[in-house]
Amino acid sequence: MAFEITNQFLEKLVGFIYENNDSKIKNLFSEVHYADIAEVLDEVSFDEAIYIIKLLDSEKTSEILTELDEDTREKILENLSAKEIAEEIEEMDSDDAADIIGELSEERQNRVINAIEDDELAADIKELLSYNDDSAGSLMAKELVKVYETWTVAGCLRRIRAQAKEVSRVHSIYVVDKQEKLIGRLSLKDLIVAKNEQKISEIYINKVDSVNVNEDDEEVAKIMVKYDLEAIPVVDDANVLLGRITIDDIVDLLKEEADKDYQLAAGLTQDVDSDDSILDLTRARLPWLFLGLVGGVGAFIIMEGFQGVFTKYATLFFFTPLIAAMAGNVGVQSSAIIVQGLANDDVKGSINSRLFKEMLLAALNGVILALFLFLFVWIYEGKIDLALAISASLVVVIIIAGLIGTFVPLFLNKRGIDPAIATGPFITTSNDIFGILIYFLIAKLILGI
Repeated sequence: MAFEITNQFLEKLVGFIYENNDSKIKNLFSEVHYADIAEVLDEVSFDEAIYIIKLLDSEKTSEILTELDEDTREKILENLSAKEIAEEIEEMDSDDAADIIGELSEERQNRVINAIEDDELAADIKELLSYNDDSAGSLMAKELVKVYETWTVAGCLRRIRAQAKEVSRVHSIYVVDKQEKLIGRLSLKDLIVAKNEQKISEIYINKVDSVNVNEDDEEVAKIMVKYDLEAIPVVDDANVLLGRITIDDIVDLLKEEADKDYQLAAGLTQDVDSDDSILDLTRARLPWLFLGLVGGVGAFIIMEGFQGVFTKYATLFFFTPLIAAMAGNVGVQSSAIIVQGLANDDVKGSINSRLFKEMLLAALNGVILALFLFLFVWIYEGKIDLALAISASLVVVIIIAGLIGTFVPLFLNKRGIDPAIATGPFITTSNDIFGILIYFLIAKLILGI
């Protein structure tokens, strides 16, 4: 049964804290998963969270820290000494340790690393912190199981047991040569059934997927998803084995990217959440809101230029929101499909072929919708020329909006800009303006005003 945080549980926990009843608190959390404890810490006060972190053993709290919300973790780390943080770090895998230390100031990073008693771990953390944030090196862990091609099966089994103690999950066994270069992988089944005196060079599999340490992290995610990999080794330019990336790191990366794209699509220019300060939320929202304001002013200027059209055909004015809404909706639909395809690496072929396909799709949808609108205006207003003007405008507006929604994310992606920007207010606002302009130009042309 899944753990549930109830008011009764929280009241009992807080009561134990104020009674300084450490044994009952430890007993309360004895069977609770560290991810659930992290959620509990988000529910209690900051002082109570600190009390719990300092009470529980480092083996459990190190896992809890990796699951905490970044803001909560930052506050907790600020209230721990360098030695206390180092004790937590020593219980983590190197990739998690580097992530945690990377959130500290440079001065505190040095103090924490100097306080780590495990010199090998400290060196690994320094190495991982040296890689770019968006690279495979920043995702990898140094812990892995590797064997040399010159080892015998018997010797290999002994050494694997020793290495496996430092690795939380053994996904693969990697084979290297004397220069530490990755040359293959070892099947556990082949290792078990092989004779003790056989050399690893006789039984290993020389086909192994790997990524360069400087590879973009999103490209690594695509490779692992495409080939359904639980882990992938990381090598340098000389093919020397440096570490490995596991699927849990990729899941975290994909979640972060999805959150970022969702916020961009909603018109938020930076990573924020509901608990951030009003100033931070304002900075994130205001740029796109200002763009919407500019777009509204632009629409006003366009409409003011067509006052003569309104004077003779006032009905056109009342269909302006419909035209603007259709332009915005079609543009967002088109851009959302392209952005999703780019994220999944499914967009193939030239831009021209993609635009041509979108034009045909938009034309088909536009004609179907325009026929319905034509009949409605004709029956309601009794003017066939007015119905033709509005419905013809709708077809053209939908086609243009579809082309803009397709072209903009493809163009941004070619320029190395996150195409998710194109699914938000940018597309909506630009299509609103173009839609209204095209609407009145075509109406004016058909109605002969």
